[in-house]
Amino acid sequence: MMGWLKRYWAILRKPSVHFSLGFLTLGGFLAGIIFWGGFNTALEVTNTEQFCIGCHEMEVNVYEELKETIHYTNRSGVRATCSDCHVPHGWTHKVARKMEASKEVWGWIFGTINTPEKFENKRRELAEREWHRLKANDSLECRNCHEFDSMDFTLQDPRAANAHSTALAGGDQTCIDCHKGIAHRLPDMTGVSR
Repeated sequence: MMGWLKRYWAILRKPSVHFSLGFLTLGGFLAGIIFWGGFNTALEVTNTEQFCIGCHEMEVNVYEELKETIHYTNRSGVRATCSDCHVPHGWTHKVARKMEASKEVWGWIFGTINTPEKFENKRRELAEREWHRLKANDSLECRNCHEFDSMDFTLQDPRAANAHSTALAGGDQTCIDCHKGIAHRLPDMTGVSR
């Protein structure tokens, strides 16, 4: 055992060309910590509402619509921000969503929605993409705040209580199937069954 440690230590101390392997390993470890910290900091900065509405297109379109909903102002004072609904909370899903969002940055760079008219022309496409994503992940972002187990069906409107208890019992429905347009104005839904 001691011979193995001495050989290992000798390898770590042996210079590569200018630096020892131990120095390079320690340097790589420290660089990894700095990279990881920077990466996570960047992820968190891009999850802030200020970042999301930093571009004119989001601030004057969907953010203004959000301000008129219960997700923005309500009796309990609990408020949902952009990332609460559009970015999963779990790290793996969050990174995947950020990679997917790079397409949105590309669209911003090339001005595909830089005027209200262009935004309205793409509103349905953008909405359907979000609805599809939420349907595919079983409305994960909704369920971060809203849980069937915490719902008191007796305090709900009879229609809502029936729908929620049916969804709780099973089936292929998820939150977004009934709650499209809950935080943003619906696009022209001509030809779509809601």
